[in-house]
Amino acid sequence: MGKGKKPSVSSQVNSNGSVKKQGEQASGKKRKIFEIQQALNSDPVDIQTLRKAARTVGGLLTDDIRRKVWPKLLSINVYDLPAKPDKDIREGHKDFNQVLLDVRRSMRRFPKGMRDDQREVLQEQLIDIILCILKRNPPLHYYQGYHDIVVTFLLVVGERMSIAMVEMLSTHHLRAEVGTIFALSWLITWYGHVLTDFRHVLRLYDFFLASHPLMAIYFAAVIVLHRKREVMNCDCDMASIHQLLSQIPQDLPYENLICRAHELFTRFPPSLIAKRAAHQPQKSITMSSFGDFQMATLQQRPDAILQRQTREKIPSDVAAFEESVAPGTNQIVKMAVWAISATLGATALAVAQTALDWAPEFLLQLF
Repeated sequence: MGKGKKPSVSSQVNSNGSVKKQGEQASGKKRKIFEIQQALNSDPVDIQTLRKAARTVGGLLTDDIRRKVWPKLLSINVYDLPAKPDKDIREGHKDFNQVLLDVRRSMRRFPKGMRDDQREVLQEQLIDIILCILKRNPPLHYYQGYHDIVVTFLLVVGERMSIAMVEMLSTHHLRAEVGTIFALSWLITWYGHVLTDFRHVLRLYDFFLASHPLMAIYFAAVIVLHRKREVMNCDCDMASIHQLLSQIPQDLPYENLICRAHELFTRFPPSLIAKRAAHQPQKSITMSSFGDFQMATLQQRPDAILQRQTREKIPSDVAAFEESVAPGTNQIVKMAVWAISATLGATALAVAQTALDWAPEFLLQLF
């Protein structure tokens, strides 16, 4: 009988090396998850560790983790979320027809294999979320592509949290003043409109939420640098170059580009670029407002404390209101007072949180 062929030494080495690498990756993920959990439970929340986790290889790893970390990156109190949109939110809204058309065309943004009835429910929620944010913020204006951003948050964090997060983004990150350029759809949708793999979209959202509002522009820059050879070989006219660059490759080395974008931002922060361009940073809404936003994220309380404070706050507000109600007031009025005070209690908590002392001012010098 012939003897079986023994595996070569090189194949054994490759196999062992592969197993070792997989083990290191698994260990690295466990360590990252542990560090994220510790950061979330710190008081105040360790926002710098959360930002680092979102920037580094693999990002925030899972949607469960994103549901916990994304709100912290935007300084959202998960126990003080906006109410669901009213049933009459669509009546008379000037943007309803355009939003409806865009959402109806957004079928490809939903996971493959999702049942039609599930998708239709989410599309209806998507419409209401957009209209709700616009109604709550009259200075904002709807643009085509806005729904591409909102749907990403809806699929990960749900309806009420999406309202809170996209509202915050719309008044800070998404106010980047960009002109009509080849990368316009990249920037105004945070690449959600041009990438076909939802995993890549989520990875970029991890990165952008943990970064300066202009980071999406830096990422566009490194994409162009990555395609330098194609650009240099292209016909030297605007039409040809615009056509080339407007088609974003789907097989980009995302982790490498994220690292390069962060390095580029560190070397050439917006404040330096503004000086070199002889512009005043104050002219940019995004740049001028980011300092306060960044500082506001650094003194957040962990969710366990926020939950306890919310529960403790409501009874004290109820007692204060009941004392102000004249004796003999009927029970229905007292119940109405209780409902109002419960709502005010959660709102007052959010206001109190933003009134705390913020982090050292040196952070502002980084941007």
